[in-house]
Amino acid sequence: MPRRARVRHAPFEHLGPLDTALPISTGTARLTLENDGSVLLEVNGVPSSHLHPDPEHLVFEYMRWMLIAIDQHLGPVVTGPSTSGRSGPQLAHLGGGGCSLPRAIAASRLGSRQIVVELDELLADQVRVWFDLPRSPQLRLRIEDALSALASWREDRFDVLVRDVFSGATTPAPLISREAAEHAARVLRPGGLYLANCAAPPGTGLMADEVATLSSVFVHVGVIAEPAHLSGKRRGNCVLLASDRPLPEGIDRDLRSDAVSVRLAQPAQVQALARAGKVLTER
Repeated sequence: MPRRARVRHAPFEHLGPLDTALPISTGTARLTLENDGSVLLEVNGVPSSHLHPDPEHLVFEYMRWMLIAIDQHLGPVVTGPSTSGRSGPQLAHLGGGGCSLPRAIAASRLGSRQIVVELDELLADQVRVWFDLPRSPQLRLRIEDALSALASWREDRFDVLVRDVFSGATTPAPLISREAAEHAARVLRPGGLYLANCAAPPGTGLMADEVATLSSVFVHVGVIAEPAHLSGKRRGNCVLLASDRPLPEGIDRDLRSDAVSVRLAQPAQVQALARAGKVLTER
C-alpha cells in the first residue's frame, strides 16, 4: 500500500493520571507518557497497548504486521459510494486493551464497521475516553468473554477476525483450540481472514501447535515472524494468518518496508511447523 504523508496530531487530552495504578475490573492499569506523545498502557503489570497521537502510527510491531495483512486482504480504501450495494468491511477483534489496531483501521477506513470484545468493563469505559476512540457503529465495544462472543456470532458475519487475547502473558487455552478455530472459520465470510497474535516462549512448541491446529480447520495458513521467533530460539510475538482462500501475495512485499526484519514464512516452513505440532483440542 502506498504511504501517505504524516500529519501532526494533537496529544491525548483526556488521559487518566499517569504512572499510577488505576483500578479496573480485573485489577489495575497504568498509563506512561513517552517523549513522542505516545502512551503505553499496562494491564496488571503487562504491556497491553501503545497508542500514538497519530492513530495510524502503530508502535507494537505485530500490530503493524496485522495491519499490512488486513490492508492487503481488504484492498484499496474506497472513498466514494459503494457500487456493489454492500456496506464497508466488517471486522471483529477478540481482545481490546487500548484498541490500538481498531483505532488505526477506523482512521484509515472510515466506512469500516468494527466490534471489539473486551472482558474488562471498566477498562473499556476508560480507554474510550483516554484515547478518544470512535463511537458505534464505526467502533463498538462489547463487554464479554472472548470465547462466548465468538461462539454466539452468526456464520458468515465478518471479513476479518483478529484474536489478541491474553491473561497475563499467555492466551487462554480455549482460544487456541480447534473448537475456537472452527468458530472463527464459521463466523468469517467466504474468503475471510483470521489473524492471531501468538506469543510463543522458546522450547514450548506453541507456535507449531497453533499452526497445526489452524491447519486442521483452514486450507491456507501463514506465519509472520522474525527468523529467531520462527525457529523457536527466542520469545516474541508472531502473527498467524488463516483463510479458506490463498493469502494475499503482497503481504511479504509490504513487510519488507517494516523497521523489523520480518517475513511471511515460506509454505514449506509452515508445513514443517504443522507436522511438528499437535492439534489442540478442548474435548
